[in-house]
Amino acid sequence: MLRPVLRLASVLALAALFLGVAVAQPRPAERLHRVTYLTGGSQASRTAFLDAFRQGMRELGYVEGANFQLEARFAEGDFRRLRRLAEELVADKPDVIFVSTTPASLAVKAATKRIPVVFIGVADPLGVGLVRNLARPEANITGVTNIVAELTGKRMALLKELVPSVSRIALLLNPDDPNAGVQMTNAREAARALGLELAPVLHIRRASDLERVFETATRSEVKAALRLVDPTITMLRSETAALAGRHRLAIVYPFREDAEAGGLASYGPSLPGQYRQAASFVDKLLRGARPGDLPVEQPARFELVINLKTADALGLSVPASLRLQADRLIE
Repeated sequence: MLRPVLRLASVLALAALFLGVAVAQPRPAERLHRVTYLTGGSQASRTAFLDAFRQGMRELGYVEGANFQLEARFAEGDFRRLRRLAEELVADKPDVIFVSTTPASLAVKAATKRIPVVFIGVADPLGVGLVRNLARPEANITGVTNIVAELTGKRMALLKELVPSVSRIALLLNPDDPNAGVQMTNAREAARALGLELAPVLHIRRASDLERVFETATRSEVKAALRLVDPTITMLRSETAALAGRHRLAIVYPFREDAEAGGLASYGPSLPGQYRQAASFVDKLLRGARPGDLPVEQPARFELVINLKTADALGLSVPASLRLQADRLIE
């Protein structure tokens, strides 16, 4: 029975050739898609997050080294390096540029109007001029906003629950970060609503500032603080948590990783989740989508993490209501 089938297949192929009908050919090998990554943060602080991005790409069918290549560059908290790094990336002509943090995103935006760009870790894409419209960015850039400014009030309310007697809180921030202004505005509004005083405002640009900042907080007799978002927070989270414990300062942070490093508590979007979200944007762009047609998205997941060990060390009792709300309790 096999031979007639083979003969029939041969006849059909010859007939198709004679009639000029196209016969399906094997697909050519898929080309290597080149994606470059730039951040204002450090390599050490981003390794686990880039692994999440790679995982997201694998889930979408990409094999690193076969049809996908990732090259990463890091400003290590020195924003002055970003312009040069962005220009180097653009000169290398990748298929897509993936960028995290607001300073790095603005540097890439200034460097290219042509190469598709995906950003994450940007608090206010409209306010800093990264896009003109969240629903239709209408440019070569789109991505995921972390809405950290809007979450400032939530974190302040969380701090008030953890330290009920607090009437004055300090703010720890990097004044050089483009998001500092919008975060400060939201912090003032939240403090006013909660009847809290904001003082002192302490500046952290680099690791060498930390000791001075905590000494100032101690002299000011402040007992609680918020750590606002900027690239240095991921670089200095362990050192910040250690100093907070030594100076007995209760601090609420933006990200799960801060609480896991010893911080009192955190509330904010999942950083690995944002990196996986970015992979879906990169995939769409590699398939031919225009970034200006892809709406800017919010994070898919938000997490409340409370470090009970740190609370005990600070002499704080975590209310049962917060324990029930927490996505994770560190004991």
